[in-house]
Amino acid sequence: MNKFEQLGLNEQLLDAIREMGFESPSEVQEKAIPVLLEQHTDMVALAQTGTGKTAAFGFPLIQKIDTFNNTTQGLILSPTRELCLQIAQELKNYSKFVNNLRVVAIYGGASISEQAREVRRGAHIIVATPGRMQDMINRNMVDISNIDVCVLDEADEMLNMGFYEDISSILSHTPREKATWLFSATMPKEVAAIAKKFMSSPLEVTVGTKNSSSKNVQHEYYTVSGRDRYLALKRLADANPDIFSVIFCRTKRDTQSVAEKLIEDGYSAAALHGDLSQNQRDLVMKSFRTRQIQMLVATDVAARGIDVDDITHVINYQLPDEIETYTHRSGRTGRAGKSGVSMVIITRSESRKIGAIERIIKTKFEAKQIPNAEEICEIQLYHLASKIKETEINDEVENFLPAIQDVLEGIDRENLIKKMVSVEFSRFANYYRNAKDLNAQATGGQRDRNSRPDELPTDGDVRYFINVGEKDGYDWKTLKDFLKETLSLGRDDVFKVDVKESFSFFNTEATHTEAVLNMFSQFKMDGRFINVEISKNTGRRGNGGGGRRRDGRRNDSNRRGDSRNSNRRNDSGKNFSKGKSKRSNRR
Repeated sequence: MNKFEQLGLNEQLLDAIREMGFESPSEVQEKAIPVLLEQHTDMVALAQTGTGKTAAFGFPLIQKIDTFNNTTQGLILSPTRELCLQIAQELKNYSKFVNNLRVVAIYGGASISEQAREVRRGAHIIVATPGRMQDMINRNMVDISNIDVCVLDEADEMLNMGFYEDISSILSHTPREKATWLFSATMPKEVAAIAKKFMSSPLEVTVGTKNSSSKNVQHEYYTVSGRDRYLALKRLADANPDIFSVIFCRTKRDTQSVAEKLIEDGYSAAALHGDLSQNQRDLVMKSFRTRQIQMLVATDVAARGIDVDDITHVINYQLPDEIETYTHRSGRTGRAGKSGVSMVIITRSESRKIGAIERIIKTKFEAKQIPNAEEICEIQLYHLASKIKETEINDEVENFLPAIQDVLEGIDRENLIKKMVSVEFSRFANYYRNAKDLNAQATGGQRDRNSRPDELPTDGDVRYFINVGEKDGYDWKTLKDFLKETLSLGRDDVFKVDVKESFSFFNTEATHTEAVLNMFSQFKMDGRFINVEISKNTGRRGNGGGGRRRDGRRNDSNRRGDSRNSNRRNDSGKNFSKGKSKRSNRR
């Protein structure tokens, strides 16, 4: 039996659930749906972004609608146009088998007269942004005086955006006996105040703890000089070749500036902020969802409409002004049961904010260091080798093989491999040659980088390479669990686990090195040898979020994963005249 069948949903909704492939409800759905179906009550539901809040209020709201009554019976307020449209579409998907139920989206940036016509044709549920809704109320274009349910979605974000007065005014046009359902990721005092003012003895549903972080998200911070913030961002990207990320900036100006720099330096990036036209924003989001863009640079407000489950990293280029906003940002990754990483780039003067965020999200950050040139080149080299191994052979190459073999005649296998790898690897090596250390704080106790496997380190921690990664079904959580179980180590004995597409890195204390190497000397899993070696990459410089290796195809629109890099700059800000690090996005 599908667990949704136990929540009290009717057959029309269950049919839609089956068609959409939902197997079991999330925690917030399991807690909220039965109560909202059985009772006419106010509710405050606290749950992180990506935990299924839309379905938690959407299913019971749809089931409560009387489709034979053409009046507006449900109102949902959401902070942004993107989220408004997203909610409206999801409600239409949920109600696919409910005859004659009509959902209308009301938002800025579109014709208000056309939206008014849609409402007049009949709107059982209106999904609206507060500003446009208030405008239509003032023009007598909508009637919400008979609604049964009002949903305040992303309530904390609406209040952060300054919609308190609009929300208060809108709610004043609704009946007192309606049910109000407030859904929020955090519970700052402003949300508590609106709940107290407009709700009557609301039931409270909390997933996790208030303002807490998802357990699927690993939190890291990197301390750099303010002038090196952008260079640090590029290094974090280059350290993981398969990044699919959202980069948060505080202002629209910074968002546009960082995106333009990334594009100029050859990254597959784009900006998302309020100064873009609606058509531009739609194009950017379409490109991001289809992974033509790997690095989306966004403001907090614009990012409210992002609903993508596979984001691998959130990078806080700057910390938000409101500490609670960090919860919204980090909630963009680690969704739908997958793991993710939230990175923060800070200066020394901002270090105290990390402690404040830890107290709010009830999760510890890991202090990491920006990768250096050697570490990035090592990661990129392994990644290139793995890509070559996994690439499917194009049969059309057969026609050209005789000529190619003539060109390569006289080169033995070993030298041929070296030359092939050097074509791409040299670009990174040249780019990062003589690159400076970006870390604002040095860490002591670093072992000799040239230590040989037969001279095992005796103190500090040791970084290892292992030949399994994402394609083998691992993420940082599952690989860490596998290593702890296999090596019979404690919970904190395996750390700095960084999983790439087909290989990974991890650390242990030096005292465990001999046991680690012995365990994996002849270790087989599913008939395959699992190799572990000591890496030159110590891991003390962190392994941030995965840059792109571009595929070499130029696209002048800058919206595809391309290899535009004619203006690539080195860490000192000077142009390279030779060996430019032209890199290929592989998404």
